[in-house]
Amino acid sequence: MITLTQTVTDGEGTSPKTKVSKQTPGFGASELFQILRDGRPRTRSELAASTGFARSTITSRIDELTKTGFIAPVGDAASTGGRPSALVAFNPKARMVAAADVGATHATVAILDLAGNTLVKDTEEIQIAAGPEPVLKWLTDKFDSMVAGLGRKKSDVIAVGIGLPGPVEHSSGKPSQPPIMPGWNGFDVPRFVQRSYDVAVLVDNDVNIMALGERAVSWPETDNMIFLKVATGIGSGIISSGQLQRGADGSAGDVGHIAIGRAAGIACRCGNVGCLEAIAGRPAIAAALRAEGLNLEQDGDVIALVRKGNLRATQIVRQAGRDIGEVLNMCVSVLNPSVIVIGGSMAEVSEQLIAGMREVVYSRSTPLATQHLSIVQARTGADAGVVGAGIMAIDYVLAPENLAVLTAA
Repeated sequence: MITLTQTVTDGEGTSPKTKVSKQTPGFGASELFQILRDGRPRTRSELAASTGFARSTITSRIDELTKTGFIAPVGDAASTGGRPSALVAFNPKARMVAAADVGATHATVAILDLAGNTLVKDTEEIQIAAGPEPVLKWLTDKFDSMVAGLGRKKSDVIAVGIGLPGPVEHSSGKPSQPPIMPGWNGFDVPRFVQRSYDVAVLVDNDVNIMALGERAVSWPETDNMIFLKVATGIGSGIISSGQLQRGADGSAGDVGHIAIGRAAGIACRCGNVGCLEAIAGRPAIAAALRAEGLNLEQDGDVIALVRKGNLRATQIVRQAGRDIGEVLNMCVSVLNPSVIVIGGSMAEVSEQLIAGMREVVYSRSTPLATQHLSIVQARTGADAGVVGAGIMAIDYVLAPENLAVLTAA
């Protein structure tokens, strides 16, 4: 088997590159595949006309891809007299990817086809604090059972995508000082998973994969988007010019630890003071309500209070929205997104939270930056993370330089 492995991050911080031992010169099979990946059936003549390459070249490349199963015949085109031309198209069932969205107390695991369709999915309780080896062993065992349940072979899985609830150095797949993941700091997640699946293993933080999943399912035509997760912590995934932006070291979008005036002097779990998260995260909102004498057994009771119409809870959540809006105002000025999508547990009371955000963003940002800006609740729901992890793996392994390795095998 030829293994694709993460090595470095490209200059735009979009996705890791692979050292490819063999490149197909000129117009290779992998380049042709990128055209067919949209799923639309085409004839050899259509492909020759659209690419400018000879039909013999197109036929050769189609033969290469057909052998791997990545494209397949799908019938004949309408006859215009004489023998009808054969149609070929992307075959998303040729291989699969495994995906996981691992949270603090649960994990959602899925197997997807190469078009991003979920073939099987399951969510179970699991404690991230148990440490990397028990969690990842459970994860790979779960992949095994799902693949077997589909009647497929492990070799049909050509990539794995994993989201974790903490900072991740995406180029290496190693968590970096994650606050709620004891024992995970610097752990080589890809290498451990590759003991069971000798394929490319992509690892990212949970907000980035949620951004990928939300965009793929609900905003496929949107090239400039911020996905903001508001829960225990606050973080964002940034889609700019159609690409997820991770920054130089994978920390792009960590807006929860931007200092704002109203948080001055308040300690944050990150060790600094004055962070947005320290006054607008769910635990901070719950603490503010307890300080006013309200009985909250759990931080999540904030949501129930707002839904019941508790005036003080509503006011505090609305203020949290304003506080978040201060930071979003800066993001709008720098990134100029067309949509800001609000997800995470606090999005369940999005009416009040988003109202506060809009109040600040629309009043303080320039008219040019907000004339087409929408601030909305996430649409994809709980599946955004696992779908995004799958999309991350698919986009990586089917990129031209990586597919060239698979088709050359």
